[in-house]
Amino acid sequence: MYIEPLKLKDTYKINLKRIGDSRGYFMRFYDREIFARRGLQIVWEQESLSFNQAKDTVRGLHFQLPPFAETKIVRVVQGAIMDVFVDLRKGSETYGKWDALELSAENDTAVYIPKGFAHGFRTLTENTMVEYKIDVPYQANLASGIRWNDGTLGIDWKVENPIISARDGELQFFDSFDSVF
Repeated sequence: MYIEPLKLKDTYKINLKRIGDSRGYFMRFYDREIFARRGLQIVWEQESLSFNQAKDTVRGLHFQLPPFAETKIVRVVQGAIMDVFVDLRKGSETYGKWDALELSAENDTAVYIPKGFAHGFRTLTENTMVEYKIDVPYQANLASGIRWNDGTLGIDWKVENPIISARDGELQFFDSFDSVF
């Protein structure tokens, strides 16, 4: 496992390593010691799985408000996604900036996203399964988000007719969001 910083402060690409033979392979997804040496989150409260039947499904951009702001590790166990994350931390030099990373069951990559980021993804294949490690319990009353197609952020989702939920289509715009991070 090799962890490398991405362009947004405190986000990391996690390069996983397959150890294989004629039967298949074994791959470590999380290693407490490696994460601790990097000063990253090492205690996880939940693991969740998102199944997405259709290609070009867009979910996000989601986050939880303090005191239950989330740190996440995201990886794909089936299919592929364009994973997107936006820095919402007012004091950060990358505030209001976004980054994206392709995660797939084939490329052995995960992403570490700290508290204070909005997160979303677009499915690149049908029948995609996305796995999350999350450091705090989900609190429905603290769930929030930014509109996936916010013009100020200018995220290029590379999709013309995405499948989105009614809730995601009604999230606030970045300009109207008063960050608490």
